[in-house]
Amino acid sequence: MAGFGLLKRLVGGGERRHSEPRVRAPVATRVLVVDDSATIRAVLGKMLGQDGYEVIKAADGESALELARSEPPHLVFLDIVLPGMSGFEVLRTLRREPATHGIPIVMISGNVQATEQFYVQRYGADDFMKKPFGRAEVFERVQQLVLAGRLPARTLIEQPLPPSGMSQAEWDAIPDIAMPDEAHVAHEASPMPDEPPPSALA
Repeated sequence: MAGFGLLKRLVGGGERRHSEPRVRAPVATRVLVVDDSATIRAVLGKMLGQDGYEVIKAADGESALELARSEPPHLVFLDIVLPGMSGFEVLRTLRREPATHGIPIVMISGNVQATEQFYVQRYGADDFMKKPFGRAEVFERVQQLVLAGRLPARTLIEQPLPPSGMSQAEWDAIPDIAMPDEAHVAHEASPMPDEPPPSALA
């Protein structure tokens, strides 16, 4: 884990100069986006898709684990507050299983309590991203993982196309800022259930 880079971002000093070229992961890098907000899934999926990544999505922890086992991703963006199994539980499960143990995982949340809990516990994730977030923050997380050697670097820039079954107009209509739906804002504002101390990660 690039602990120093994460620490710099936690205290607000992790911004990179705009003049520096962006480091990308390879085109077709498979990214699993796990969030119960359809808006977050669509917007984050669009951001990643526009940079050439293959995006698969899950609305809950159980579906996320099934996808991770059947279509192992190269990277996971994982919401902390999910219906049923929490993001922390999903993270621990992925870290325990040999096939998914080494996948880079970026936790995301708009819940203040969950955010503070993550900063204190860390739970074995690679990074954290707070909602709402923009395109630059998403690509900064990917870049840091590449620079840390957690993802390979892209060697050829290709022009990505909209996902299969979606027109260019539909693709363009998805906004560029990931704001959760109103119902999910209320959901994420609710108190987190008591979380037991993290178990030893394999």
